[in-house]
Amino acid sequence: MNDSSPARSAAPVLDVWCELQCPDCRGALDDVRALRARYGDRLELRLRHFPLEKHKHAFAAAQAAEEAMEQGQGWPYVEAVLGRVEELDRGGESFLVEVARELGLDAEEFDTALIDGRHILIVDADQAEGKAIGVTGTPTYVIDGERLDGGKSQEGLRERVEAIADRLLAGQDA
Repeated sequence: MNDSSPARSAAPVLDVWCELQCPDCRGALDDVRALRARYGDRLELRLRHFPLEKHKHAFAAAQAAEEAMEQGQGWPYVEAVLGRVEELDRGGESFLVEVARELGLDAEEFDTALIDGRHILIVDADQAEGKAIGVTGTPTYVIDGERLDGGKSQEGLRERVEAIADRLLAGQDA
């Protein structure tokens, strides 16, 4: 694409290391929504997967979230699953497919994706990168190279993310 407009700096990136069977990640949804509302497309919010071994459906949920991203409904799907963590605990993969159906996504494709494992490499790569940078629990935020761990306490995290994002965005305007 040929664009003659002046080059614009890329939006700062906030990686949200999340696990869809994690009650703490469900608690962080309000912060994620507030950040999305405040910054819109001026801050790129990326879901990063960090399934924890203690949650037996977390790896499948991460793969399902990737399928939802492919079908254009990633964040609504993530929010729907996190909002019903207890149902995921009980329902496993059939619950993941049901949520897709409820959101009007191609549920059959979800079922197939969970069987054929087409998104496993993305989930594995996220988890490996998370371990390499020191992620140990969820939610964890990474912005401008700074890791903010919300697994123990989420108190003050959104304010810290906002301060960093505001600094980065002010630097782009200078």
